[in-house]
Amino acid sequence: MTVETPPAPAPAAAAPARRGPTLPSGSVITTFLVLFLVVAAFSVEGFASTRNAGFLLLDVVVIALIALPLTLVVVTGEIDLSVASTVGLCSAVMGQLWVAGLPLEAIVPLVLVLGGVLGAVNGFLVTRLGLPSLAVTIGTLALYRGLAFVVLGDQAVADFPRAWTTWAISSIGSTGIPTVVVPLLVLVAVTAVVLHATPIGRSLYAMGNSEDAARFSGIDVARTKLWLFVVTGVVSALGGVYWTLRYGSARADNATGLELQVIAAILLGGVSIFGGSGGLLGVIAGALLLASVRNALQLVNVPSDVLNIVTGVLLITAVVAPQVAARVKGRRRRAPA
Repeated sequence: MTVETPPAPAPAAAAPARRGPTLPSGSVITTFLVLFLVVAAFSVEGFASTRNAGFLLLDVVVIALIALPLTLVVVTGEIDLSVASTVGLCSAVMGQLWVAGLPLEAIVPLVLVLGGVLGAVNGFLVTRLGLPSLAVTIGTLALYRGLAFVVLGDQAVADFPRAWTTWAISSIGSTGIPTVVVPLLVLVAVTAVVLHATPIGRSLYAMGNSEDAARFSGIDVARTKLWLFVVTGVVSALGGVYWTLRYGSARADNATGLELQVIAAILLGGVSIFGGSGGLLGVIAGALLLASVRNALQLVNVPSDVLNIVTGVLLITAVVAPQVAARVKGRRRRAPA
């Protein structure tokens, strides 16, 4: 007697990818940037000068620098709000080590290691203990800033070698382009290649879309995210070194509020707060747009409190606008022809 083998059950449908609303592409935010630069050049006195362009780019450098690794973190669906506090703590430690008599050649590597440790703390709490990154990094935002004041108090250290501080604000010839833009562009190129042209980048998008699906495909999600937090800490520490040398002062309150500008640049650049989408071109354009808006407002003597309000409005817009656009698009699809 022949026994028929029952057909194998159909494989279960894969869980739908976790996506947020579609965000503006890099080309869209770049278009807005170009339009704003043109309008500001003709309407704001001094905006288009070489001197002002140099100051504007110096403001962009630290925002864009920290935005590079943080973009990768956000693409995976996580967040790190402690980056500015890491900058402040590393600046404070840098000042204290300088007072203790260490040379900057030894201080800078030590500060970068400290940044990696601070990032590892965030990564451990998120990936090993399973805590939400938003809650963790809100906590470390306060913790690291508090430690900065423990290390240095409310004093400032301002007698760093002139050769270092001069280089931090130097320009390439008479172009007005800051020298630090060159290494920044190298880091941008490396990050862009990693994110958009390697299996690592594809795995980051996969994690942002569906963490479970990424695990089933063989991606070590926890390890990857842990290293992303470590790299973000190291780069934030590098930002602390740059901030200290640019302003020639190590202070515990350095870079207060910078995390809002970095996150606003990332979201304005089209990276979804839910993870899984966005590109680096838009992030750099978002950083330039944010810095340009603040620079133009400063030239017309807008108070600093208003600048913070503008940053907050842009951040809210970057989050809310895609939600509104997605709902409008959904209603149009459901509307009868």
